[in-house]
Amino acid sequence: MIMKLSEIWTNILDFLGQAWWVEVLTTQPKCTYYFGPFAGAGEATVAMSGYVEDLQAESAQGIKTQVKRFKPDRLTIEDDVE
Repeated sequence: MIMKLSEIWTNILDFLGQAWWVEVLTTQPKCTYYFGPFAGAGEATVAMSGYVEDLQAESAQGIKTQVKRFKPDRLTIEDDVE
């Protein structure tokens, strides 16, 4: 029951644009990734290392991270122009 209430609260925050997201920028490939939503910045920060590890395992390079409160339009943005 508690997990369900937490999920509902996070969804409300996300709907209102007040949820926290992990933003990950990589230089190779040149992409922006968003992971979330999270109810709090601390929760997002704890989860961030797992996302970074996954991208490193996929050979991503130049990884920069940030936790921010907003609502992304897309979860992955590929910035490479061919």
